[in-house]
Amino acid sequence: STSNSSSLTDLWQSEDTFCNVFGSSSDSDSLCFSGEPVKLKNSSDTDVPPKGLCLEKLGTDGYINMAPHPDGSNRAFFSNLPGKIWLATIPEQDSGEKLDLDESEPFVDLTDEVLFDTMFGMLGIAFHPDFAKNGRFFASYNCDRLKSPACSGRCACNSDVNCDPSTFNITGQHPPCQYQSVIAEFSANGTASNPSLAKTAKPAEVRRIFTMGLPFTNDHGGQILFGPEDGYLYLMMGDGGGRNDPYNFAQNKRSILGKILRLDIDNIPSEKEINDLGLWGSYSIPRDNPYSEDKELAQELWAMGFKNPWRCSFDAARPSYFICADVGQDQYEEVDLVTKGGNYGWGTYEGPILSSPGKLSATNDSSLNQSLIFPVAGYTHAEINNKIGSAAISGGFFYRAGTDPCMSGRYLYGDLYASNIWAATESPENSGNFTTTAMPFSCAHDSPIDCGAVPGTTMPALGYIYSFGQDNRQDIYILASSGVYRVVRPSRCNYSCSKESVKPAAGPTPSPSSPSSGAQSVKPLRERLILLLSFFLLERLLNW
Repeated sequence: STSNSSSLTDLWQSEDTFCNVFGSSSDSDSLCFSGEPVKLKNSSDTDVPPKGLCLEKLGTDGYINMAPHPDGSNRAFFSNLPGKIWLATIPEQDSGEKLDLDESEPFVDLTDEVLFDTMFGMLGIAFHPDFAKNGRFFASYNCDRLKSPACSGRCACNSDVNCDPSTFNITGQHPPCQYQSVIAEFSANGTASNPSLAKTAKPAEVRRIFTMGLPFTNDHGGQILFGPEDGYLYLMMGDGGGRNDPYNFAQNKRSILGKILRLDIDNIPSEKEINDLGLWGSYSIPRDNPYSEDKELAQELWAMGFKNPWRCSFDAARPSYFICADVGQDQYEEVDLVTKGGNYGWGTYEGPILSSPGKLSATNDSSLNQSLIFPVAGYTHAEINNKIGSAAISGGFFYRAGTDPCMSGRYLYGDLYASNIWAATESPENSGNFTTTAMPFSCAHDSPIDCGAVPGTTMPALGYIYSFGQDNRQDIYILASSGVYRVVRPSRCNYSCSKESVKPAAGPTPSPSSPSSGAQSVKPLRERLILLLSFFLLERLLNW
């Protein structure tokens, strides 16, 4: 069937039976999803979507990651593909100020460790929930084992997953698993009286968390983030590349490609435990990972069936809501509500579209088509960018800030090519039933930096949408090739919103010590060239 939803009542005797297999017990605090609308008690419809999204431009540089400072202050970390991380102070709403970030003074420079090339770079950063006390943070990046002795992990194409790298046709190409996916731990300890005051960190690696050889050069995923309730590290891993996932990694229960992984980085295993358990690095396995209920699964696996998850997030108001965007191949870009042990269909389905019928029989699993969880939102390639002929989704966040009350509770996401931003509205609340609205967007008339305009239009010239960000007050940011943009009060763009208050909401506590320079430095030629290469790299990463 090519239906975009699967029915609980047709496949399972009860909701509890389904949730016990694919999520957890179905109670008011723990939800799981089949992709079909489920009416819940005491829920109400969300009102009509806002007229548009009002943006202000705070910075002119292109970043692909933003992480709010774990101390709860008005600071955040930004990173780029070559491997630099900066600590910035975020201005208050309506202050008229720019992002306080000095490009010449990074928080840490990891460019010596990171392979920055046409398909590679630093793809994710994450700061330990107790960073303000322990100074621990993590970077997810690529390296080349032929150039770096420390870059040497087990190949993801191996006998455990019925893959033989010697069968690869590598004429004129790199050997399999020359390029590696790495997660490394670093520390800000010792650079200030306490980590919360640190303006710099040590570039020396503290511990190698994860190293894995990539069979191909694309679909790496690479985002990392901490679960807000369990404190575990989640790694979004793509299918490893190759058209149509030729080795069926995403549907192979033993492979960690095409999966979301869940790792315990607080309990450090011994070398013997690492070897005995066949781990990919220095981490432990959470006891309640799906492996505890299905020994056929890789121990690290949390969910499966992804092509190239590009930006996932937990809802700040409902931490049980874990939402991911997954980049498609030729037909469909999707948004998934991710639950424990869920299978999201790739490489048999691309979104709701049956893309590889032969793989249904190849899996020898008659229940596969019945157990798949289909997207809650998404779009076909035919719907957008007809002139460009391509599409690549970038996942965002549920809007929980008070700045634009008409946007409250809606999930914002976009497309790499920047002419499309959507708001997905769930109705009834907690149902898993979403409707999407294409959002017009404009630049605030009093933006600290002029947004520019797409030629022939009044639409802000964002360039490519790399990613989205969220600060400690839950304001949402768009990280684009042309700079950093923040969602602001709708009235600043003359959008009507009956719920808007004239008085802006109070922000988080000021940073303990802000950088002295309030203006971004002028980019030298080298930085401009790196930015241009980043545009090219992101486009290839997401559209191979």
